[in-house]
Amino acid sequence: MFIPLHDANHLRYIKHQYVTLVIIGLNVLVWAMTSLSGAEAMQATVLGLGYIPSVVHDLAVLPPELELVPPPLTYVTYSFLHADIFHLGGNMLFLWVFGDNVEDALGHLRYLGFYLACTIAGAFFHGLVAPDSQAPLIGASGAVAGVIAAYLILHPRVKLWVLAFARIPLRLPAYIVILLWIGSQFLMFAIDRENQISWSAHIGGIIAGAVLIVLMRRRGVPLFDRPVTLPRAAEVE
Repeated sequence: MFIPLHDANHLRYIKHQYVTLVIIGLNVLVWAMTSLSGAEAMQATVLGLGYIPSVVHDLAVLPPELELVPPPLTYVTYSFLHADIFHLGGNMLFLWVFGDNVEDALGHLRYLGFYLACTIAGAFFHGLVAPDSQAPLIGASGAVAGVIAAYLILHPRVKLWVLAFARIPLRLPAYIVILLWIGSQFLMFAIDRENQISWSAHIGGIIAGAVLIVLMRRRGVPLFDRPVTLPRAAEVE
């Protein structure tokens, strides 16, 4: 519905969004390495590093040659794999637009923990909904959904430049764009369980992001675009 392009929301506490840039770089690097390795090698990587609920829940077992990491680690590794350049590009664009301000509100290390927690939450909710699924879950969508939800809690009134229906440039408040996006995720989860897109992973990330930003933000960082309240100077009579 809306493709975010730019938010003109300046950083307040950090100089650069180093963690966001590193995460984007790692995702691009992993996609380039897997896509250039050939279809057979990429399929093996997806099976070995993707999150497969039935394997994690001990309902199925991968052949030893495909088990690249212990199954619990796939709660994280799945998020660095993408099906194609469009899958990668969409996730990284959303992360580029929204990630810097969330990193600003949390600080670098807490932002990294926040991102990984949203990653895990996306896989966890996906596995909760389909515990016996043998299809590997891949993509950073769960983590990115958490970042988007956190941005909504922090900066709902910031104006975003977006492409509506991938064609029409508009400047809209963030709450309109993000609430419509979140609503569409819950709607699709309710009506479209057979789609290859894991709406449940998105929802898991959304819930985690909305909760964790409140708990993990820097002391004094306001929510919902409230002005920063500074302590009043002592009055002398």
